[in-house]
Amino acid sequence: MSMAVVGLIAGMALGFAGYFGGFGAFLLVAALGAVGFVAGRVLEGDLELGDFLRPGGGGGDGRRRPR
Repeated sequence: MSMAVVGLIAGMALGFAGYFGGFGAFLLVAALGAVGFVAGRVLEGDLELGDFLRPGGGGGDGRRRPR
């Protein structure tokens, strides 16, 4: 299935959720879609779960500096 078809299906799902369930349902479907997307990429091996669990980038040791 091409990415265009997947995007079409996701857009239609969000549209139906927004129309029939309101803005709260729209946000819920969008959030669950994002979680599913990330889970799929992790399972395919395109992403590593550690990429999301590491402290912010920019080098250094990950500790925050006082301002």
